[in-house]
Amino acid sequence: MTSDLLDELQTRLAPQGISGLQPLAGGASSLTFAGDLADRRVVVKVAPPGHAPIAHRDVLRQARIIRALRGTEVPVPQILFDDAGEPPGVPPLFVMSFTPGTSVEPLFDTDDAGPEPVVAARFRDGARTLGALHRLSPAELGLAEEPVVAPVAEVDKWCRTLETVDPALVPGWQQVAAALRVASPPPTAPAIVHGDFRLGNLLADEGDITAVIDWEIWSVGDPRVDVGWFLINSDPDTYRRATPYSGTTPPVHELVVEYEDALGRDAPQLEWFQALACFKSTATWSLIVKHNRRRPSPDPELEAMAVTLPGLLARAADHLG
Repeated sequence: MTSDLLDELQTRLAPQGISGLQPLAGGASSLTFAGDLADRRVVVKVAPPGHAPIAHRDVLRQARIIRALRGTEVPVPQILFDDAGEPPGVPPLFVMSFTPGTSVEPLFDTDDAGPEPVVAARFRDGARTLGALHRLSPAELGLAEEPVVAPVAEVDKWCRTLETVDPALVPGWQQVAAALRVASPPPTAPAIVHGDFRLGNLLADEGDITAVIDWEIWSVGDPRVDVGWFLINSDPDTYRRATPYSGTTPPVHELVVEYEDALGRDAPQLEWFQALACFKSTATWSLIVKHNRRRPSPDPELEAMAVTLPGLLARAADHLG
C-alpha cells in the first residue's frame, strides 16, 4: 500500500480515535493494519481500493462471521465497528481487537515456532478448536440463509484453476479430479467451514489457541473440507520441508481423535478429504508459480515449489487409493 493510501486511511479513521496505523504482514485479499484506539491495540482490515468488495475481498462478510462466533467456544477477536465506505473508491473496512500470539506454520515456514512440546500442543489444541467450530449450528448463529457448498463443488472450483496453468507443472491432474468425483462421499450435516484452517491462520499463546483469524473464504458446507486441509498441513510428508519440527508433531491419526472428541461424533471418509486438500494445494501453488514466473524478478523460493506439485498430486492419489 502506498503512503498516500495509508494517509487517507489514517485520516478516515481519525474521527474514530484510531491513530498510529502500521501495515501488518500477510493477507493478499485484504489490507491489514495495526493501530491504537485509546489505550488498546486494534487491527484494521480494509478491502483493496479500486476493486469490487466481493468474494474473498468482502471484508464486511468476514466481520459478520467473527461477530457470529464471538461468545462461542471458538476464540475470535472482538469486532469494534465496521464501515461500508463507498466502493470501489472508498473501500469497506472493519476494526477489531488486537489478539497477541504466535502465528507460524511449523511444517512449512522457516520461522521459529517455539519449543517442540509447545508446538505439538498447539497442533492438538488446533484440532480441538476445529471440532468446536464444526459443532456449532449455522442456523443458531443466524447463518441459515447461507448457501451450502457441496464437497464436489470444491473439485470443480480447483479444476477451473488448474485449466489456467502450464500442464507440465501438474501432470495427470485430470485423472486425480476424475477419481475424486467418482469417490465423492455423501455429505454430512453442514457446518461453518473456515476454508484455510491451519496453524498459520491461528494465533497461539504457547500451546493454546487464542484466536482463529483470516476468515476471507469461510462458507457453510461439509466440515470435513476443513479437516482434510488441517490434516495435510499437519503432516510432514505433505510438503517435506526441512523444518526442525519434522518428526516432533503429533501423528495425523491422533489429531483426528482430538478433533472427533471435540466434535462429539465420528468424521468418516477423511482420506477423501485429505486427497481433496492435496488437490486444492496443487491448484493454488501452481497458480502462485504461474504468477511468479511472470514477474520481472521471480522469487526463487516460490519457483522451488514447482517441483513439489507432482508429489502433491501423487499424495492425493494415495489418499484415494
